[in-house]
Amino acid sequence: IITIIILIPILYGVYLYCQGIDTSQKEKPQTSTSFQTSSDQKPENKKPEGKKTKGTKSENNKSGGKNPTTKELEIPVSLTRRQEQIIHHTGYTVSYNKDLKLPNWVSYELTRKETKGKEKRSNRFITDPQVRGLIATNTDYAHSGYDKGHMAPAADMKWSPQAMKESFYFSNMCPQHPQLNRRGWKNLEEKIRDWAIADSAIIIICGPIITRQPKTIGKNKVVVPQQFFKVILSPFVKPMRAIGFLFNNKQSVEPLSTYAVTIDSIEHLTNMDFFAALPDEIENKIRWYINKTLRHINKTCRDIKLLLLSNQRDTVVQPVNYTCPSPQLFNYNPIEQY
Repeated sequence: IITIIILIPILYGVYLYCQGIDTSQKEKPQTSTSFQTSSDQKPENKKPEGKKTKGTKSENNKSGGKNPTTKELEIPVSLTRRQEQIIHHTGYTVSYNKDLKLPNWVSYELTRKETKGKEKRSNRFITDPQVRGLIATNTDYAHSGYDKGHMAPAADMKWSPQAMKESFYFSNMCPQHPQLNRRGWKNLEEKIRDWAIADSAIIIICGPIITRQPKTIGKNKVVVPQQFFKVILSPFVKPMRAIGFLFNNKQSVEPLSTYAVTIDSIEHLTNMDFFAALPDEIENKIRWYINKTLRHINKTCRDIKLLLLSNQRDTVVQPVNYTCPSPQLFNYNPIEQY
Protein backbone atom coordinates (compact mmCIF):
# COMPACT_ATOMS: atom_id res chain seq x y z
CA ILE A 1 0.00 0.00 0.00
CA ILE A 2 2.83 2.37 0.87
CA THR A 3 4.45 1.59 -2.51
CA ILE A 4 1.24 2.39 -4.38
CA ILE A 5 0.86 5.68 -2.52
CA ILE A 6 4.43 6.66 -3.51
CA LEU A 7 3.92 5.70 -7.21
CA ILE A 8 0.70 7.72 -7.67
CA PRO A 9 2.37 11.23 -7.75
CA ILE A 10 5.24 9.85 -9.84
CA LEU A 11 2.83 8.39 -12.40
CA TYR A 12 0.83 11.63 -12.40
CA GLY A 13 3.97 13.62 -13.10
CA VAL A 14 4.84 11.31 -15.98
CA TYR A 15 1.32 11.81 -17.35
CA LEU A 16 1.63 15.59 -17.23
CA TYR A 17 5.03 15.42 -18.96
CA CYS A 18 3.62 13.32 -21.77
CA GLN A 19 0.72 15.75 -22.22
CA GLY A 20 3.19 18.62 -22.49
CA ILE A 21 5.09 16.86 -25.30
CA ASP A 22 1.88 16.18 -27.25
CA THR A 23 0.80 19.80 -26.93
CA SER A 24 4.15 21.17 -28.21
CA GLN A 25 4.14 18.79 -31.20
CA LYS A 26 0.64 19.89 -32.18
CA GLU A 27 1.61 23.58 -31.97
CA LYS A 28 4.70 23.33 -34.24
CA PRO A 29 2.88 22.75 -37.55
CA GLN A 30 0.47 25.56 -36.67
CA THR A 31 3.40 27.96 -36.26
CA SER A 32 4.91 26.75 -39.55
CA THR A 33 1.61 27.18 -41.34
CA SER A 34 1.32 30.69 -39.98
CA PHE A 35 4.72 31.68 -41.40
CA GLN A 36 3.84 30.20 -44.81
CA THR A 37 0.66 32.20 -44.94
CA SER A 38 2.53 35.38 -44.10
CA SER A 39 5.11 34.60 -46.74
CA ASP A 40 2.42 33.95 -49.35
CA GLN A 41 0.70 37.23 -48.62
CA LYS A 42 3.75 39.48 -49.18
CA PRO A 43 4.06 38.90 -52.90
CA GLU A 44 0.32 39.41 -53.25
CA ASN A 45 0.66 42.80 -51.58
CA LYS A 46 3.56 43.80 -53.84
CA LYS A 47 1.96 42.86 -57.15
CA PRO A 48 -0.90 45.33 -56.95
CA GLU A 49 1.57 48.03 -55.96
CA GLY A 50 3.64 47.23 -59.03
CA LYS A 51 0.61 47.43 -61.27
CA LYS A 52 -0.35 50.74 -59.77
CA THR A 53 3.08 52.20 -60.47
CA LYS A 54 2.97 51.08 -64.10
CA GLY A 55 -0.48 52.52 -64.51
CA THR A 56 0.72 55.87 -63.23
CA LYS A 57 3.60 55.96 -65.68
CA SER A 58 1.30 55.11 -68.55
CA GLU A 59 -1.06 57.91 -67.60
CA ASN A 60 1.87 60.35 -67.43
CA ASN A 61 2.99 59.38 -70.92
CA LYS A 62 -0.54 59.78 -72.20
CA SER A 63 -1.18 63.15 -70.62
CA GLY A 64 2.08 64.90 -71.39
CA GLY A 65 3.84 62.16 -73.24
CA LYS A 66 6.51 62.16 -75.85
CA ASN A 67 4.27 60.34 -78.32
CA PRO A 68 1.06 62.33 -78.87
CA THR A 69 -1.55 60.68 -81.05
CA THR A 70 -2.36 61.88 -84.55
CA LYS A 71 -5.76 63.07 -83.35
CA GLU A 72 -4.12 65.15 -80.62
CA LEU A 73 -1.82 66.77 -83.18
CA GLU A 74 -4.71 67.51 -85.55
CA ILE A 75 -6.66 69.68 -83.10
CA PRO A 76 -5.32 73.23 -82.62
CA VAL A 77 -5.74 75.01 -79.31
CA SER A 78 -7.75 78.22 -79.57
CA LEU A 79 -6.22 81.10 -77.59
CA THR A 80 -9.36 83.24 -77.83
CA ARG A 81 -13.05 82.48 -77.49
CA ARG A 82 -14.83 81.89 -80.77
CA GLN A 83 -18.12 80.41 -81.87
CA GLU A 84 -17.56 76.80 -82.93
CA GLN A 85 -19.06 73.36 -83.29
CA ILE A 86 -16.53 70.54 -83.56
CA ILE A 87 -17.64 67.90 -86.07
CA HIS A 88 -15.74 64.70 -86.79
CA HIS A 89 -16.26 63.38 -90.30
CA THR A 90 -14.82 60.27 -91.94
CA GLY A 91 -11.84 62.02 -93.47
CA TYR A 92 -11.49 65.29 -91.57
CA THR A 93 -12.44 67.26 -88.47
CA VAL A 94 -14.00 70.72 -88.74
CA SER A 95 -14.53 73.54 -86.28
CA TYR A 96 -17.65 75.13 -87.77
CA ASN A 97 -18.65 78.73 -87.07
CA LYS A 98 -22.37 79.30 -87.62
CA ASP A 99 -21.94 83.08 -87.30
CA LEU A 100 -19.49 83.25 -90.20
CA LYS A 101 -21.06 80.29 -92.07
CA LEU A 102 -17.46 79.10 -92.45
CA PRO A 103 -15.10 76.65 -90.79
CA ASN A 104 -12.75 78.17 -88.23
CA TRP A 105 -10.36 75.42 -89.23
CA VAL A 106 -10.29 71.99 -90.87
CA SER A 107 -7.74 69.31 -90.02
CA TYR A 108 -6.91 65.83 -91.23
CA GLU A 109 -4.15 63.29 -91.72
CA LEU A 110 -3.18 62.20 -95.22
CA THR A 111 -1.32 58.91 -95.55
CA ARG A 112 0.63 57.43 -98.42
CA LYS A 113 -2.01 54.74 -98.87
CA GLU A 114 -4.85 57.27 -98.98
CA THR A 115 -3.23 59.15 -101.88
CA LYS A 116 -3.74 56.04 -104.03
CA GLY A 117 -7.52 55.99 -103.69
CA LYS A 118 -9.68 55.58 -106.80
CA GLU A 119 -12.97 57.17 -105.72
CA LYS A 120 -14.22 59.66 -108.30
CA ARG A 121 -14.93 63.30 -107.46
CA SER A 122 -18.65 63.82 -106.74
CA ASN A 123 -19.00 67.59 -107.37
CA ARG A 124 -22.23 67.54 -105.36
CA PHE A 125 -22.07 70.37 -102.83
CA ILE A 126 -24.50 69.71 -99.99
CA THR A 127 -25.44 70.83 -96.48
CA ASP A 128 -23.61 69.20 -93.59
CA PRO A 129 -26.36 67.29 -91.72
CA GLN A 130 -24.50 67.62 -88.41
CA VAL A 131 -24.33 71.42 -88.44
CA ARG A 132 -26.51 73.23 -85.90
CA GLY A 133 -27.53 76.64 -87.21
CA LEU A 134 -27.21 78.42 -90.54
CA ILE A 135 -24.92 77.17 -93.28
CA ALA A 136 -24.11 78.30 -96.82
CA THR A 137 -25.95 77.03 -99.90
CA ASN A 138 -25.24 76.85 -103.60
CA THR A 139 -27.43 79.92 -104.08
CA ASP A 140 -25.14 81.99 -101.84
CA TYR A 141 -22.19 81.30 -104.14
CA ALA A 142 -24.08 81.72 -107.42
CA HIS A 143 -22.84 84.76 -109.39
CA SER A 144 -20.77 85.88 -106.39
CA GLY A 145 -17.45 85.80 -108.23
CA TYR A 146 -16.03 83.32 -105.69
CA ASP A 147 -15.36 79.61 -105.92
CA LYS A 148 -16.54 77.10 -103.34
CA GLY A 149 -13.03 76.45 -102.05
CA HIS A 150 -12.37 73.15 -100.29
CA MET A 151 -10.37 73.27 -97.07
CA ALA A 152 -9.92 69.48 -97.00
CA PRO A 153 -9.59 68.79 -100.76
CA ALA A 154 -11.71 66.18 -102.49
CA ALA A 155 -8.57 64.71 -104.08
CA ASP A 156 -7.32 63.79 -100.59
CA MET A 157 -10.54 61.85 -99.91
CA LYS A 158 -10.42 59.40 -102.84
CA TRP A 159 -9.83 56.50 -100.44
CA SER A 160 -13.50 56.33 -99.32
CA PRO A 161 -16.91 57.01 -100.92
CA GLN A 162 -18.16 58.47 -97.63
CA ALA A 163 -15.08 60.64 -97.18
CA MET A 164 -15.50 61.92 -100.75
CA LYS A 165 -19.17 62.75 -100.15
CA GLU A 166 -18.41 64.57 -96.89
CA SER A 167 -15.63 66.61 -98.47
CA PHE A 168 -18.38 68.46 -100.40
CA TYR A 169 -20.22 69.58 -97.28
CA PHE A 170 -20.54 73.36 -97.07
CA SER A 171 -18.95 73.18 -93.61
CA ASN A 172 -15.72 72.41 -95.53
CA MET A 173 -16.10 75.36 -97.94
CA CYS A 174 -14.98 78.98 -98.02
CA PRO A 175 -15.44 81.67 -100.70
CA GLN A 176 -12.12 81.74 -102.57
CA HIS A 177 -10.89 83.85 -105.45
CA PRO A 178 -10.94 81.61 -108.53
CA GLN A 179 -7.24 82.23 -109.23
CA LEU A 180 -6.39 81.20 -105.67
CA ASN A 181 -8.61 78.10 -105.59
CA ARG A 182 -7.47 76.88 -109.01
CA ARG A 183 -3.82 77.96 -108.84
CA GLY A 184 -1.87 78.59 -105.62
CA TRP A 185 -4.18 76.67 -103.27
CA LYS A 186 -4.47 73.76 -105.71
CA ASN A 187 -0.71 73.68 -106.29
CA LEU A 188 -0.12 73.38 -102.56
CA GLU A 189 -2.68 70.57 -102.30
CA GLU A 190 -0.86 68.65 -105.01
CA LYS A 191 2.50 69.24 -103.35
CA ILE A 192 1.14 67.98 -100.03
CA ARG A 193 0.19 64.70 -101.69
CA ASP A 194 3.78 64.36 -102.84
CA TRP A 195 4.94 64.95 -99.28
CA ALA A 196 2.54 62.35 -97.91
CA ILE A 197 3.93 59.77 -100.34
CA ALA A 198 7.52 60.69 -99.46
CA ASP A 199 7.08 60.78 -95.67
CA SER A 200 4.32 58.14 -95.21
CA ALA A 201 1.87 60.58 -93.60
CA ILE A 202 1.25 64.32 -93.24
CA ILE A 203 -0.96 66.27 -90.84
CA ILE A 204 -2.69 69.33 -92.30
CA ILE A 205 -4.58 72.14 -90.57
CA CYS A 206 -6.04 74.94 -92.67
CA GLY A 207 -8.71 77.59 -92.68
CA PRO A 208 -9.71 81.21 -93.26
CA ILE A 209 -8.43 84.38 -91.61
CA ILE A 210 -10.79 87.27 -90.94
CA THR A 211 -8.71 90.35 -90.13
CA ARG A 212 -11.14 93.24 -90.60
CA GLN A 213 -14.78 94.01 -91.35
CA PRO A 214 -15.44 91.41 -94.03
CA LYS A 215 -17.75 91.44 -97.00
CA THR A 216 -20.41 88.76 -97.32
CA ILE A 217 -22.10 86.92 -100.15
CA GLY A 218 -25.59 85.52 -100.61
CA LYS A 219 -28.79 85.61 -98.66
CA ASN A 220 -27.15 83.79 -95.74
CA LYS A 221 -24.39 86.42 -95.56
CA VAL A 222 -21.49 84.02 -95.91
CA VAL A 223 -18.32 85.82 -94.82
CA VAL A 224 -15.53 86.24 -97.39
CA PRO A 225 -12.11 85.72 -95.74
CA GLN A 226 -9.23 88.09 -96.46
CA GLN A 227 -6.62 85.34 -96.17
CA PHE A 228 -6.16 81.58 -95.87
CA PHE A 229 -3.58 79.61 -93.93
CA LYS A 230 -2.27 76.09 -94.05
CA VAL A 231 0.17 74.48 -91.61
CA ILE A 232 1.72 71.10 -92.33
CA LEU A 233 3.52 68.64 -90.05
CA SER A 234 5.49 65.54 -90.99
CA PRO A 235 5.37 63.67 -87.65
CA PHE A 236 6.89 60.30 -88.55
CA VAL A 237 10.29 61.38 -89.83
CA LYS A 238 13.31 62.16 -87.71
CA PRO A 239 13.58 64.97 -86.97
CA MET A 240 9.95 66.06 -87.31
CA ARG A 241 9.42 68.82 -89.86
CA ALA A 242 6.76 71.46 -90.40
CA ILE A 243 5.98 74.60 -92.39
CA GLY A 244 3.24 77.18 -92.85
CA PHE A 245 1.70 78.89 -95.87
CA LEU A 246 -0.30 82.11 -96.06
CA PHE A 247 -2.35 83.26 -99.06
CA ASN A 248 -4.28 86.46 -99.65
CA ASN A 249 -7.74 85.80 -101.06
CA LYS A 250 -6.84 87.01 -104.52
CA GLN A 251 -5.00 85.81 -107.60
CA SER A 252 -2.13 83.62 -106.40
CA VAL A 253 0.05 82.37 -109.22
CA GLU A 254 3.57 82.80 -107.82
CA PRO A 255 5.81 79.86 -106.85
CA LEU A 256 4.86 78.23 -103.56
CA SER A 257 7.98 79.58 -101.89
CA THR A 258 6.43 83.03 -102.14
CA TYR A 259 3.71 82.00 -99.69
CA ALA A 260 5.83 80.05 -97.21
CA VAL A 261 5.83 81.58 -93.72
CA THR A 262 6.62 80.60 -90.16
CA ILE A 263 4.07 78.72 -88.11
CA ASP A 264 4.55 81.36 -85.40
CA SER A 265 3.31 84.07 -87.75
CA ILE A 266 0.16 82.09 -88.55
CA GLU A 267 -0.46 81.44 -84.87
CA HIS A 268 -0.25 85.19 -84.28
CA LEU A 269 -2.81 85.89 -87.02
CA THR A 270 -5.22 83.12 -86.02
CA ASN A 271 -4.82 83.16 -82.24
CA MET A 272 -4.35 79.40 -82.32
CA ASP A 273 -1.61 77.11 -81.08
CA PHE A 274 -0.79 74.38 -83.60
CA PHE A 275 0.63 70.95 -82.70
CA ALA A 276 0.44 71.90 -79.02
CA ALA A 277 0.54 68.22 -78.01
CA LEU A 278 4.19 68.00 -79.07
CA PRO A 279 6.77 68.17 -76.29
CA ASP A 280 8.12 71.72 -76.04
CA GLU A 281 11.68 70.73 -76.97
CA ILE A 282 10.51 69.15 -80.26
CA GLU A 283 8.10 71.97 -81.05
CA ASN A 284 10.78 74.59 -80.45
CA LYS A 285 13.30 72.72 -82.60
CA ILE A 286 10.83 72.56 -85.49
CA ARG A 287 10.08 76.25 -85.23
CA TRP A 288 13.76 77.19 -85.03
CA TYR A 289 14.64 75.22 -88.15
CA ILE A 290 11.87 76.59 -90.35
CA ASN A 291 12.64 80.15 -89.21
CA LYS A 292 16.28 79.64 -90.13
CA THR A 293 15.40 78.13 -93.52
CA LEU A 294 13.01 80.91 -94.45
CA ARG A 295 15.49 83.60 -93.41
CA HIS A 296 18.05 81.98 -95.70
CA ILE A 297 15.57 81.88 -98.60
CA ASN A 298 14.58 85.53 -98.11
CA LYS A 299 18.21 86.67 -97.87
CA THR A 300 19.08 84.81 -101.07
CA CYS A 301 16.16 86.43 -102.88
CA ARG A 302 17.16 89.91 -101.70
CA ASP A 303 20.75 89.33 -102.81
CA ILE A 304 19.63 88.22 -106.28
CA LYS A 305 17.32 91.22 -106.67
CA LEU A 306 20.08 93.62 -105.62
CA LEU A 307 22.46 91.97 -108.09
CA LEU A 308 19.95 92.31 -110.91
CA LEU A 309 19.32 95.92 -109.99
CA SER A 310 23.06 96.64 -110.00
CA ASN A 311 23.56 94.93 -113.35
CA GLN A 312 20.66 96.66 -115.06
CA ARG A 313 22.00 100.08 -114.09
CA ASP A 314 25.07 99.32 -116.15
CA THR A 315 23.04 98.10 -119.11
CA VAL A 316 19.51 98.67 -120.29
CA VAL A 317 17.29 100.43 -117.80
CA GLN A 318 14.35 98.10 -117.18
CA PRO A 319 12.30 97.52 -114.08
CA VAL A 320 13.41 94.60 -111.96
CA ASN A 321 10.83 91.88 -112.32
CA TYR A 322 12.29 88.95 -110.40
CA THR A 323 10.36 86.35 -108.43
CA CYS A 324 12.21 84.20 -105.94
CA PRO A 325 12.59 80.76 -107.48
CA SER A 326 11.12 77.74 -105.79
CA PRO A 327 14.02 76.31 -103.75
CA GLN A 328 14.72 72.64 -103.13
CA LEU A 329 12.25 73.03 -100.30
CA PHE A 330 9.52 72.54 -102.91
CA ASN A 331 11.04 69.91 -105.14
CA TYR A 332 10.70 66.14 -104.69
CA ASN A 333 10.77 66.06 -100.91
CA PRO A 334 10.41 69.63 -99.68
CA ILE A 335 9.97 68.78 -96.03
CA GLU A 336 13.54 67.51 -96.13
CA GLN A 337 14.64 71.08 -95.59
CA TYR A 338 12.30 71.98 -92.75
